[in-house]
Amino acid sequence: MTEDRLAEALAATARGDRAAFRALYGAAAPKLFGICLRILRDRAEAEDALQEIFTRLWSRAGRYDAGKAAAMTWMIVIARNHCIDRLRARPAASEGEEALATIADGGPGVEARMMAGDQARRVADCFGELPQDRAAAIRGAYLDGLSYEALAARHGVPLNTMRSWLRRGLLRLKECLER
Repeated sequence: MTEDRLAEALAATARGDRAAFRALYGAAAPKLFGICLRILRDRAEAEDALQEIFTRLWSRAGRYDAGKAAAMTWMIVIARNHCIDRLRARPAASEGEEALATIADGGPGVEARMMAGDQARRVADCFGELPQDRAAAIRGAYLDGLSYEALAARHGVPLNTMRSWLRRGLLRLKECLER
């Protein structure tokens, strides 16, 4: 279809002429689809975009001014702008696996890990200063979650003795860690 015929088809479309719109679609759709496909790089999305573009052309055909631009140029600008809007509406490309590489590690940093390692060594050294049965009782109570009664039975001591072991052992650990 020549440029003049495209301009005439747009003018007729603006008046609601469906036959002119079908002719416009037949003449312009292949070129506009190629533009959509080149910009969007996805066939299904380009097909959807083309349908939306022709919906816009139907509703905006009255805005076409032959004195300002060629009919095909005007339609290409509408198609291009629509495809760019679709690209902008897409989720950021970095939201896939690439984003995982750029997301900050939520765990402790190197300095914090080093300090924690030093702290763990200090705790282990302080546990080494306790009598073996007292250290085992503290580990059982606070690391393994055993009850005072279970610890008393395990170590063969009365319940109040176990409470004393734990209290005194924690105080010695605290003193050792404060040095």
